[in-house]
Amino acid sequence: MTEGPVNAVNVTDGIELAVTGMHCAACVARVEQALARVPGVTGAAVNLATERARVELDRRVDPDRLTEALRAAGYDGRPVHAVVDDEEQALRARDVARLKRRFVVAAALSAPVVVLGNFGMLPRLRDLLPMPAQNLVMLALATPVQWWAGGAFLRGALQGLKHRAPDMNLLIATGTLAAYGYSVTATLAPGLFARAGLEPTTYFDTAVVIITLILLGRLLEARARAGTSRALRRLMDLRPPMARRERGDETEDVPVDAVVPGDVLLVRPGERVPVDGTVIDGRSAIDASLLTGEPMPVEVGAGDRVTGATINQTGAFRMRADRVGADTALMQIVRLVQRAQTSKAEVQRLADRVAAVFVPVVMAIALAAFAAWMLLGPAPRLAHALLAMVSVLIIACPCALGLATPTALVVGTGRGAELGALVRGADVLETADTIRVVVFDKTGTLTRGRPRVTDLVPAPGVTERDLLELAATAEQSSEHPLASAIRDAATARGVATKPLDDFGAVGGLGVIAVLDGRVLVAGNAALLAEQGIDTGALESERERLESSARTVFGVAAGGAFHGWIGVSDEVKPGAREAVAALGRAGYEVWMLTGDQPRTAAAVAAEVGIPPSRTLAGVRPERKAASIRELKATGVRELKAGGRGVAMVGDGINDAPALAEADLGIAMGSGSDIAKETSAITLVRSDPGGVPVALGLARRTLQVIRQNLFWAFVYNALGIPIAAGLLYVFLRPGGPVGPVLGWDGRMNPMLASLAMALSSVSVVGSSLRLRAFGKD
Repeated sequence: MTEGPVNAVNVTDGIELAVTGMHCAACVARVEQALARVPGVTGAAVNLATERARVELDRRVDPDRLTEALRAAGYDGRPVHAVVDDEEQALRARDVARLKRRFVVAAALSAPVVVLGNFGMLPRLRDLLPMPAQNLVMLALATPVQWWAGGAFLRGALQGLKHRAPDMNLLIATGTLAAYGYSVTATLAPGLFARAGLEPTTYFDTAVVIITLILLGRLLEARARAGTSRALRRLMDLRPPMARRERGDETEDVPVDAVVPGDVLLVRPGERVPVDGTVIDGRSAIDASLLTGEPMPVEVGAGDRVTGATINQTGAFRMRADRVGADTALMQIVRLVQRAQTSKAEVQRLADRVAAVFVPVVMAIALAAFAAWMLLGPAPRLAHALLAMVSVLIIACPCALGLATPTALVVGTGRGAELGALVRGADVLETADTIRVVVFDKTGTLTRGRPRVTDLVPAPGVTERDLLELAATAEQSSEHPLASAIRDAATARGVATKPLDDFGAVGGLGVIAVLDGRVLVAGNAALLAEQGIDTGALESERERLESSARTVFGVAAGGAFHGWIGVSDEVKPGAREAVAALGRAGYEVWMLTGDQPRTAAAVAAEVGIPPSRTLAGVRPERKAASIRELKATGVRELKAGGRGVAMVGDGINDAPALAEADLGIAMGSGSDIAKETSAITLVRSDPGGVPVALGLARRTLQVIRQNLFWAFVYNALGIPIAAGLLYVFLRPGGPVGPVLGWDGRMNPMLASLAMALSSVSVVGSSLRLRAFGKD
């Protein structure tokens, strides 16, 4: 769906525009400049691969002013949602179909032109169709290719000249028109050439093959671009199209976009939850693997929160819609990915600056090549000069330069979204490449963030079930998190609690309750000692549990000691593997926590972080200072290669440290503040996502650099060769002589093929990122 008419734009969110008419990096630079000149715009970033522009604003702006600025620059655009909508998909499909139709017609008409142009001098063919007739046939076939199939290039060139912003269309139009016009003159007025002592040679095959090959390149590019947004489309497809809304006693099916906060929705087994909300009544099991990565379904009941796009597996339930539309967790993920894809890395800004002056420079080189061949080249000089100029114009097309960064960025961030790592912007990739130190928060990051019963040590004659029943009964009215852990353990084991006669909490120590006339005591060792409870031979067990970083509770009934219960915040599955993977990749892993040193040391040992890299007892306000100290150490080591510091956290107290770090990585289950101050968000809250995110960032930046390197090398080598530089060394009778029959002159048809293949190769190189994490 499209947004429809838009009268003003939210200042904080900016606006997304779908831009049409762009073909190269020079186009990108001009679109950004045109948008940046609109009052109220603070910045604009354009992605050639997705044909999107993200415009940042400092006040409310009418989108019509943005589209007017685009049209004034020779382009067109419209406000759109963060991801490709149905209308935009249809437009792209029509664009692919149009390109395919033009390519097929051009290829069909070009084939006989190529045959006549290259084999027309053969005696049998020349006897069947004399040269003047051959030229007329080629003229008839080449004309629709030049003016209809290649019409977009001509119109684009005129638009560029009209707006004093020449682009690649001018290169193509000038090259093909030169070959076509020369050939038309040789066909219709051969006498002009005869009077000048020249043979009326035609180059229709050069003009039509160039157009055909460039159309093929654009067709392949258009198809590849459609593939780069596949990850976002898969995310969007997770959102159910309809929701079942209750209105009084009736239930109606409505589009999910029609749901508003406060609506009561019915979700049946097998359906996707339509929006984010809270269960009102009913119980079910939810497959939340989309967001958590956990394969086990999550039990939900009245009061529990559910997330849109997750799957309801078992029972039906009613829910209240809380966050709808763009505010849902799924759409926030999509918007974050799209924003990252539209952002720019510094390496791309360099390419844009080069492309902005590229076309005028190429035109100058082409004219210089023409002049050099006319003055110094062999006969027929005009023909050789024309071919050299056309070859330079065609091979210099900066398509590969413009696609080098955005295609890799789109594919890389899309693959990251599939793997649960959301990257905030392109600059994050460059920052990630500098990271050498990774600092983990403990609670909620390396551990689950909620206490769980891990040990039951009953006294002689007492069963584990009896011990847990007494503890849960005593703690049934307590609001302490450790009491919740004991009640959860009892529920999981099917242990029921009994009603109490009396209950009282002893601050910081535990609880004292009365059950059937017996006094129950549940608390730490100090409370038991205060109540005169003798723990006897099990005192050594308490010391063992505490040395293992357990919080230990003792339980007594009627003055008799019943045993110890150990409670701990368990390490997340995969935390140790994540730390090991980072170590193998060359990262230095630290742990930063406000917990006591003994607990921190136990968790660090369990996940494989050495004591020398464990900072415990760090208060929230000191966490950022600790990161600064690590960064300062990295600055001192800069001369030896340097190291950036990444912080991984989830809580509000981690936000300052996340902001202070060179790279902040937030757990998706963490606070909104933590996620807002981070550069990367791990949707599934799995520590294993950290090495994946850093590895993907490094790999994406590596592909970008490879693409840019080959795009620059391609133009740096291709333009001089097309101009005829090698002819100086390989000319017949020269110091070297022809190589395998080649004298150093480039045929424009070969130049057009090389240009098309360079763009396709860059896109193909970027698509390699789809395979990241599959090996």
